[in-house]
This record gives sequence, C-alpha cells and structure tokens, in this order.
Amino acid sequence: MKNYALYDVPKITSIQDMVLQSAKKHGSKAALEDLNDTPIKKVTYQSLLDNVLRFGNALKELGIKERSHIAVIGENRVQWGITYLTAMCFNHVIVPIDKNLNTNEILNIIHESDASVIVFSGAFESVFEEKHGAFKKLKHYISMDLPAANEDFLSMTEMIGKTDPHDAGSLPDINPDDLAEIIFTSGSLGRAKGVMLSQKNLAANLVSMVAMILIDENDRFLSVLPMHHTYECTCGFLCPLYTGASVHYSRSLKTVVDDLQQVEATILLGVPLLYDKMFKAIKRGINEKGATKALIGPMVKVTDIMQKVGLKDAKRKLFKELHKKFGGSIRMFIAGGAAPDPLVAKGLREFGFTFIQGYGLTETAPIIALNRLYFHKDDAAGLPMPGVELKIHEPDADGVGEIWAKGPNVMLGYYKNEELTNQVMEDGWFKTGDLGYFDKDGFLHICGRKKNVIIASNGKNVFPEEVEDILNRSPFIQESLVYGEEDAKEKERIAAKIVVDGEAMIAYAEKKEVKITKEMMHTVIAKAVEETNNQLSSYKRVRKFYIQDKEFEKTTTQKIKRYKVTGEQEVTEAQD
Repeated sequence: MKNYALYDVPKITSIQDMVLQSAKKHGSKAALEDLNDTPIKKVTYQSLLDNVLRFGNALKELGIKERSHIAVIGENRVQWGITYLTAMCFNHVIVPIDKNLNTNEILNIIHESDASVIVFSGAFESVFEEKHGAFKKLKHYISMDLPAANEDFLSMTEMIGKTDPHDAGSLPDINPDDLAEIIFTSGSLGRAKGVMLSQKNLAANLVSMVAMILIDENDRFLSVLPMHHTYECTCGFLCPLYTGASVHYSRSLKTVVDDLQQVEATILLGVPLLYDKMFKAIKRGINEKGATKALIGPMVKVTDIMQKVGLKDAKRKLFKELHKKFGGSIRMFIAGGAAPDPLVAKGLREFGFTFIQGYGLTETAPIIALNRLYFHKDDAAGLPMPGVELKIHEPDADGVGEIWAKGPNVMLGYYKNEELTNQVMEDGWFKTGDLGYFDKDGFLHICGRKKNVIIASNGKNVFPEEVEDILNRSPFIQESLVYGEEDAKEKERIAAKIVVDGEAMIAYAEKKEVKITKEMMHTVIAKAVEETNNQLSSYKRVRKFYIQDKEFEKTTTQKIKRYKVTGEQEVTEAQD
C-alpha cells in the first residue's frame, strides 16, 4: 500500500494562538451556528473573537483572576464554545461537564474541580437555584439564557453586551504547558477522575490530525455529539476553527438527517452506533424495493471498476439519490469513541461515502491513530499520528499486547490524584488499557479493552468486542454485550445479552404473518446467534444468551456501561 505525504498546516502553540490566527485569516467567514434559537445564534470568526474578548473582560470586571477554574454545562451551542475559548484565551482552566449526569454527579464534579465560576444553560438553572448555597468556592453563577432565573445569577449575554472587546488591551501571556482543561468522568463522591490537559496537548493534537486528513475553509461540520467530550471538543469544535471550517449545532439526534440537508454538511463526526443505525436503515430501504435490491450488487461492482480507472465520483453520481438524503455534500463520515464494524465502513464506502476512523482516549487529547483518505483499512484504528509514539507492551505470540502512547498530546495526569497517575504513566508512556497489534503496513488494530478480555476454557483470549460486532450485523439485533460467566462446572463460558431491533422484528412478523411472542423472538435471535457462531472459532462461540427489553445504559459517546449490565433475564441456550 502507498502512503501519502502529510499536508502542510499552520503551526500553533496554544488554543489562544489558534483563535487569534483564525480570526485574522477568516474574519468575516461563518464560524459557529446554532440551528436552535439561542441568544447568540451565529458568529463569524471575527465576531467569535469579539465575544471571547467581551466575555473575558466581563469576567475580569467580576474579579475573576487568571488560572481560575471555570465549569461549563449545557447543550451544544455557540455560547458553550465562547465560554470554552474565553477560558483558553484568558488563561483560565475550563471544566466541561456532561449535561446527562445526574444532579449529584454534577455537584460532585463542581466540588472536585475547585471551580469558582459555573456557566450553564437554562436547563440547569433550577439545579443551581436550589443548590447554589452548597458551595463555598463557587462564587459566580452565569446563565447562558435570558432572563436568569435567580437574582443572584448573572446573564452571559448581558455581560457580553456591557463590555467592549478592546477595553482590557492585550490578552494575557499563555504558558502552553500549564493546566488548561480538566475533563472529569462521572463518579460518586471522591471517585470522579479528572484528566488534566494543557493547551500544548490540544494544539499538538490539532496540528497532527489535520496534517493527516485535509480539512479546509470549505468544510461544514454538523455537530451532534456532546461538546464536553474530548472527541467532539477537539475534533468537532477546535479542529474546524483551526482550519477555517464552520460548525453547525444540530437541533437533536432525531433531526440529524434534516439538519444535514439544511446546512449541506460536508463532514459528520459520529460514534459507531450512529453509523450502524444509518447503514441498517439504508439496507432496510433497499430490501423493501425488490428490483432495486437486485441491482445494487452489480452497481457496486461496476463503480468499483470505474473508480480504479480514475472516475473518482462514479459512486456519488450513481447513488446520488442516497447522497441527497444526507444533504448531497457529505465529504467524510468520521467515526470515533469506539471501534466501528468494518463491514459498516465498507458498506458505506460502497455507496460512495468516504468513511474514516481514528482511535484515541481522553488522556491523549484524544487522537493517537488515524486512517487517511487514500490510505486506510476498515478493520484498523489507523496509523500513528505524527509526533506520537505507539508501542505494544509485552506482546504475546500473536503480537497482541497493551497499547502504550507517548507524545506532546499525552495528559499532565489526573487532577489531585498522583497515585492513579502513577498507575497509568511509566517513563512518559501512557498505558491505554487497550489491547492491540500492528500489521505489516504499520496500521494499529484494536482487539478490545484489557479488562474486558474473557479467558476461554482452552486458555485463549476472547475479545467480546469482536463477537459483538458480528452479532450486531443481524438486522434483528439492535445491540449486544458479550461477557464471560461461570457455568455449572465452574468454567467460564461466553454469554451475550441482546436487545432486539423492534422495527426489524415487526417487519419480519408481518412478512411471515405470525404473532410476536417471546417464543418467536427467541427462535429468531437463536438463529442470529447460530449464524454468528458459524463465523467464529469454537472457543469464541456464544453458548448462552439473554434477551432484555430495555436498551443498555450508555456513555455520552454511546458506549455501553458494561459494569451496569446486571439483573435476571430470560435464558435461552445457544446452539453449538
């Protein structure tokens, strides 16, 4: 396989540096836009900088000193971005909080982060109105919305409106190596884990990322993932601003397709579950049209040949009606947050969509490996990022071991937790906790989380993620979780908990003219499990499965919270 030269990209030393460079270069161009109605609905690059300067000066007037910790919580919107960039430009520490956490978890993170300011959307005003007396360190409550619910709360838009962007003179000097952001996991009192990132960590990641994948001022991102998460924040927020692209905040997950059409988005960042559902919907639509279904295979093969002889747009033209459903301008689907199913990636590419995946962790700001537009593998996490060293620690006979990373994007450590930091850091190397290997072309492959590995009865490792990928390809399985459990002989066997795809099951029942019963669903799922087992070595096969009614509880990037999957379900023995 032929690799390609890296792109020449602007050099930045900090996020403050990026904001200033982008405002100068792209001044009047659209930067951020809310598709929902909000107090600050749209900004250009210059007006974004003006808002940052105004808000930063307003915080100064409140007596907020440099290095103060500023927490932010709310749905994706322009004001969230202004808050984040203000903290970066005025030498504060930003603390993004997951809006989906429960009240106790939110309050715990505010406490653990030592925040003195909280900026929040209207959805959280009642929370802080009730609890604002509980914090001694938290001095200022700033609502993104008008009017503020409590007289003790300030209004962000009023603060911005009362200040002048040039009143305070120049921005403060930034030390790129200083703590700039703390990203907390959820957790009960004393158990939340705060990843500390510097502006250098973030800037280095941006430069390396864009050197591998061409993104420019002509691109339009539709933002659907939560901004507090480092994947969306770095790749879907900072990256577009670094390159002169625009970001448009989707109204909701239910309106993604309409929003793609409205903004004619060129790039969509998503998690594997989003693309899985998208691809299943495409296949379902094709299967409902008998004549079309028969033509798809030959059309894919013909366009494959056309692309090989240089007709790069052959698939987009032939499948133009499908592309129109997604706005007609999609240039890239980018997957992160978890490993996508290689067959979904291949399937979308067969219809002319460019599909790219990368790999990273919050602790690495986040990307450490990335596929490229013309040099990629659907079953690989990607190639190591420029400036990032990756190695496989203590590989087994198959070359599989824990992935360790070193580079300018690796975190400073965990906030006020030296013991935990020392557990994951060794001589500058960060231990990812993921198992993987490199192939002969230098691509990194992820096998699964070290802590999730199941030891089969023959002593071999079984990676549950591999089995789940194959299970989830069934149209009747919405999602699954594979794990090891003890059988009557006290030997670990492979089991799976499965959520049925209701829409597919209803369509099946109507076609077969049968009633949906527990027995009928068990029969259909048993067949799907059997088909999965036929694709696996004997020691990897699912021996027992459970059907559950509710979807699994997930993180904000739609990864199943494995540790919470408990309880009794009905049992059906899988066929060997």
